[in-house]
Amino acid sequence: MSDFIEDTRLRLPQKIGAVSKKRIKQIVTVLAATVALTPALLLADPDAADLKLPHDLTIFSKSDPNVHKATAIVNGTIITNTDIDQSFALAAAGSGGQIPEEERSQLRLQILRNLIDETLQVQEAKANDIIVTPAEINQTYEHFARNLKKTPEGFSEYLHNIGASEKALKRQIEGELAWRRLMGRRIEPFINVSNEEVQGIINRLKAAKGKEEYHVVEIFLSATDANRAEVKANATRIAQQILKEGGAAAFSAYARQYSEASTAARGGDMDWVRAEQLPDALAQAVQKMPVGSAVGPLETPSGFSIIALEDKREILGVDPRDAILSLKQLYVNFPPGTTKETAEPKITAFADAVKQIKGCGSVNDIAAKVGGEVIENDQVSIRQMPEALQHMMTTLQIGEATPPFGSLNEGIRVLVLCGRDDPKVAKAPNFQQIHNRLQEERLTKRATRYLRDLRRDAIIEYR
Repeated sequence: MSDFIEDTRLRLPQKIGAVSKKRIKQIVTVLAATVALTPALLLADPDAADLKLPHDLTIFSKSDPNVHKATAIVNGTIITNTDIDQSFALAAAGSGGQIPEEERSQLRLQILRNLIDETLQVQEAKANDIIVTPAEINQTYEHFARNLKKTPEGFSEYLHNIGASEKALKRQIEGELAWRRLMGRRIEPFINVSNEEVQGIINRLKAAKGKEEYHVVEIFLSATDANRAEVKANATRIAQQILKEGGAAAFSAYARQYSEASTAARGGDMDWVRAEQLPDALAQAVQKMPVGSAVGPLETPSGFSIIALEDKREILGVDPRDAILSLKQLYVNFPPGTTKETAEPKITAFADAVKQIKGCGSVNDIAAKVGGEVIENDQVSIRQMPEALQHMMTTLQIGEATPPFGSLNEGIRVLVLCGRDDPKVAKAPNFQQIHNRLQEERLTKRATRYLRDLRRDAIIEYR
């Protein structure tokens, strides 16, 4: 995978020569394995759960109910090995195929659990006369294809080539659409948010002006007293894999796949929140986290959370990274196979030439002298640029150029600042935005309980 991304038509590398810090990749990857097989320890205090369980017991059967072949019948609906193989292929493709052998069986078990949940969601939606039509599923499928710059036919061929299928992805689409509509009918109309609650938050926002707020993404796993040990083990495995594969950049796909919060549909994105809006454990962690890092599992009364900090800013303050820049980029590429030694003279000549830049008007002439090319863009947000460039661009004056940066693979370049629109004072979220946030938080809690009840009442036969 390339370490360079196209950002508003300016080619900005995510690794900037020897002087840059390693920046978290912005291409979202799917983590490899996420759940543990360790059974929950349910006997910490047998009487606490009102169960009559002997302290000194003998197991009379050699079968282990926690080990299942990857196939199940859920209230009469069959989940086959093929379904699991194809969903596994989707996860493997998202992680670049780099799934350790020792974690494959654990990932397959988690996929089976997810397929069971999807089946229960679709069944419950149909029981409430909610039907997701093939046309609606196809529309979402085509949207995915467009995001990958493929036709639906080309996307289907791609899925087939990686061992997945159009059917597997459409099954996930149906489950998500059905569940969302069911929540909209059975739960959302009964969630009440008063005007007084919203106004109270607005007042606290005004009082908190100048304090920090955080852009957080989350993976939430619900837990009860009965399964808390098992869920914690699963969450620990997820957190370890996230740290191994790059921190915050790994969240989106896995939050969609495994998080039980309503934010899962948005890749775990909680948007901007203040520390006091979060559970205590999360609030304490987020205030100490550097941008781009991930921590967890963090225990809360309702389960375990893994969070990543994408950004932070002052409430209702001015962030210089929100400035919009007009830039010219001058770059020179190296031929394939160029070594550091052979590139050195060209780098030196390029560095000497850019010292002669006197404003944006001279960039094209300098490019002609060094055999370079020029790209222009007048709508570049500093916040969208690689981290190693952000501070540099906030202090750059109009007409000045950055130091040369780049790599042997992608060439050397400079950015010249032609203009800057400084940010205005941030506006507080309006009444409706705050109302929607409170409503979604309550929807998440009730949806989690709803799915838990469906699991409890389901008839599931493992084969």
